[in-house]
Amino acid sequence: MKTRIRILTALAAGAAAALGLAAPAVAAPTHGGGGTKPSGGTSVAVCAAATPGHASCFARLRTDVHGGSGVRGAAAGRSKPANAAPPTGLSPADLRAAYNLPSTGGAGQTVAIVDAGAEPNIESDLAVYRATYGLPACTTANGCFQVANQRGAASPLPPDQGWGVEIALDVDMVSAACPQCHILLVEADDASNENLAASVDTAVALGATEVSNSYGGPEASDSAQVASHYSHPGVAILASTGDSGYQPANAPAVYGSVIAVGGTTLTRAATSRGWSESAWSGAGSGCSAWFAKPAWQQDANCPGRMTADVSADADPNTGPAIYCTDGCPGWGVVGGTSVSSPFLAGVVALAGHPGRFPDASYLYAHASGLNDVVGGNNSVSGMDCGGDYQCNAVADYDGPTGLGTPNGLAAF
Repeated sequence: MKTRIRILTALAAGAAAALGLAAPAVAAPTHGGGGTKPSGGTSVAVCAAATPGHASCFARLRTDVHGGSGVRGAAAGRSKPANAAPPTGLSPADLRAAYNLPSTGGAGQTVAIVDAGAEPNIESDLAVYRATYGLPACTTANGCFQVANQRGAASPLPPDQGWGVEIALDVDMVSAACPQCHILLVEADDASNENLAASVDTAVALGATEVSNSYGGPEASDSAQVASHYSHPGVAILASTGDSGYQPANAPAVYGSVIAVGGTTLTRAATSRGWSESAWSGAGSGCSAWFAKPAWQQDANCPGRMTADVSADADPNTGPAIYCTDGCPGWGVVGGTSVSSPFLAGVVALAGHPGRFPDASYLYAHASGLNDVVGGNNSVSGMDCGGDYQCNAVADYDGPTGLGTPNGLAAF
């Protein structure tokens, strides 16, 4: 049984300090390299660990790779130089190819992302990302992009809470999955559970058809107090399962009204698909001690709600490129289930049927439309599930990857 090893390194600590990140550096959990980078990379958690009553974002930033020219002058209308180096990391075209997704669709859908605090450069950073990859412009001027505080107003926006990488990867991953979708960023006053939950309500009130929440904290006796804010029939609500492997379940992903999104390691392969996936060793999974098992979830060994339901690439070693200038190096490579949640929200929007997802039950009835991920585990020292599906990617349902990953839009 493999275990997830936490190793503090001077290299990663120095890189984190240089990037202005307070979180400790940790060797990136991995079952092997792939994508556009070899294995063995180092990543840092962007946000500090969750404290009682507060959530942590689940973004991880590679500290050993960055760069690529992209189109830094995109917002000013300059074109990419012919010899510009492509950004390191998977591109939107890579992700669409891996998951058999169409390049069009999603018109009329608004994907909201809820985050803590402001990212002052987000619109210009998004412009660079989209121009680099040939995606249509998404701006406040053309009505595609909107930023609001947790009360739904354009100003005043809250102070920066250090979630710059998280916010950038959220808008970039929605863009990668659904280039024609509108994007709504709701910035909570801070990372308290109450303010984040209120921001979900605001996102729905402002017209969101899908809401992605790339944050959470270990479930507790008071987790149910904000659960109702994550239930909006007609709107698909998604949340990341976390980056700490097999552990107690995280809220809000554990709520029965939420699609819980786990993570995989995505690698290129000489197969008909062209890609291979296994469970990412950091992908969160857990058996709830506080929330009852929904009728549509029937795994054998967990009497409560089990996470995850579905998954996508989340391994920093096989992660996508993003562009961010708020506490970030410009072009970077990211991972964590913070990547998979907004990407899957974009996939739901691409299919255009958010009303099918008052919860995850539609996925369980259409699992044949997903890539079944087999291989790898997220077992953590001291939390070994003994070979069980709760921490091992096995045929059909398992904790780290849920029912699998998108294979086109058949399951959505």
